[in-house]
Amino acid sequence: MLKRSLLVLLGFFSLQATQAQLLKKLGKQLETATNKSSTSNSSGTSLAGLTEGDAGSAIKEALSKGVAAGIAKLNKTDGFFGSDVYKLLLPEDAVKIGNTLRAIGLGSQVDKAILQINRSAEKAVGYAAPIFVGAIKQMTLTDAVNLVKGGNTSATDYFKSKTTDSLKTAFLPVIRKTLDSTSATRYYTDIVNNYNKLPTTFNKVNPDLQDYVTTMAVNALFDQIAKEELAIRANPAARTTDLLKKVFGAK
Repeated sequence: MLKRSLLVLLGFFSLQATQAQLLKKLGKQLETATNKSSTSNSSGTSLAGLTEGDAGSAIKEALSKGVAAGIAKLNKTDGFFGSDVYKLLLPEDAVKIGNTLRAIGLGSQVDKAILQINRSAEKAVGYAAPIFVGAIKQMTLTDAVNLVKGGNTSATDYFKSKTTDSLKTAFLPVIRKTLDSTSATRYYTDIVNNYNKLPTTFNKVNPDLQDYVTTMAVNALFDQIAKEELAIRANPAARTTDLLKKVFGAK
């Protein structure tokens, strides 16, 4: 019994160490996504005096901080399932399936499917860092100054409009893999098949679960990026580097 407990403890600390290493690695990746040639003087700077390089680096750094914050918040047990904001229910086209199966006493199958769908999203966002970092690196500096002077989430909105489709394409294989590894695909297929077998079902339903989970996971990460950008713009304490202080503290 003692040996088993020790093994459990070792496993726990190993998991924590792995998570810490991943976050450390992520931090290095995000740091290389920004241009570090900017000066560190954060006082007396005006928006008119900002260089395109300063603005571009600050925008990328703000986005990178948002990615890191989002992954840290969502890539854990109940990051999605335990959240009032991000919990995934059944896809819109499958809501009728869930309601029908619950009405005939098969609610436990629906609950299992929903749980594993959320577990898939929680697991998948841990693989999102290089996809988002790559997209951040590809941002041009053309609109950087305007984005700095823009609205509370203008950088996030711009990033989202330019990269959502490519991010979803890159993220889809990860979602597919995690759906299979958490058995979400199997549980979801079971409830769809049970629904389609009912004599009252005339229109067979089989919504695209992979696309649904991919879309929701990417949207959740963008929401976290937006919250981080808003904090950096509104709260000086959230500007944790000299570059962020210089650019977002400019008048």
